[in-house]
Amino acid sequence: MLAAQTADLARLAAMGRLRRLAPRAGVDFASNDYLGLAGSGALAAAAREAIDRGVPVGSGGSRLLRGNHAEHEALEAEAAAFFGSEAALFMPTGYAANSALLATLPQRGDRVFADALIHASMHEGLQLSRADHQFAAHNDAGAFDDALTAWRRGGATGTAWIAVESLYSMDGDFAPLADLAEVAARHGAMLLVDEAHATGVYGPGGRGLVTGLNTREKVISLHTGGKALGCEGALLCGPAVMREAMVNRARGFIFSTAPSPLIAAVLRAGLRLCAQGDGWRAELSALIGAAQRLLGPLGAEVHGSPILPLVLGRDARAMAVAAACQAAGYDVRGIRPPTVPEGAARLRIVISRNVSADDIAALAAVLAGALAEALA
Repeated sequence: MLAAQTADLARLAAMGRLRRLAPRAGVDFASNDYLGLAGSGALAAAAREAIDRGVPVGSGGSRLLRGNHAEHEALEAEAAAFFGSEAALFMPTGYAANSALLATLPQRGDRVFADALIHASMHEGLQLSRADHQFAAHNDAGAFDDALTAWRRGGATGTAWIAVESLYSMDGDFAPLADLAEVAARHGAMLLVDEAHATGVYGPGGRGLVTGLNTREKVISLHTGGKALGCEGALLCGPAVMREAMVNRARGFIFSTAPSPLIAAVLRAGLRLCAQGDGWRAELSALIGAAQRLLGPLGAEVHGSPILPLVLGRDARAMAVAAACQAAGYDVRGIRPPTVPEGAARLRIVISRNVSADDIAALAAVLAGALAEALA
């Protein structure tokens, strides 16, 4: 039994790509807890307050049965107001939200034009979708424009959808959202933007990078609760018809037990903390600046974001350098294919308010020695 799976695991081990779970240890240069809220007293107090007023831990069913709770509805109303959308829908994870969104909204005759580096959750949604899809060169608005133009010239009359991330999780670079919004407007396309790594960090009050777009009614954005907001879950924000279509057609929503009402209450607190977090964002920005100055000369790519990838090419080299950092007390993780392209194994160094400028300087010293040994 399970011979194929056993053989696959052996193959991964031989390639040096067998994944294993490991407990957290060392100074945090790996998590997406950008504002340092995940372990904060403020969110713990919000959880206690919600429990004290009777908010249940479990929902007991899907939201279309008895699982819908006042806390879900309150979170969605607050999120829509916060992110400037007509409506919002609470989903259990960002992965589930992206997958369900792309599996549900694009229809036969439509086409999804996706950035080449979109998240795995979007890839899964594309495989489940009724619509066709094609990929465009990463962060190249002109490539999107050319692809949509060719599609329309071929006689296509369906809806076009442009799927991107605002801040890419493995490369740390930003999408040209203003240019992509212009492309979408020219072609009558809907713009789908995964704001997972921008929410809480960028935009007024941490509202993300789509906030400044003047075509907000043609944008659907995803905001995760498990990164800068310090909690879990995800919020799809967009037109009211998006929410209604998902409630009626998204199998990932209809047939899933509703997220915890307690988590919804805590995520509401996370949104309020985010809105008041300009000081935290300023601290984070200063830490990012320090990391760029110290880690950039060592080869880390710097784009002004909290994510600084250091591409080392070979899997073994990336994992060896990561192990050296971990042994010195710094939690830096190696990332291998298929998460990143072949030959692009890397360290994914993440800056958050969980580290100090001194921590960054100490990591830089350890990293310099590890790189010298690995590259010798």
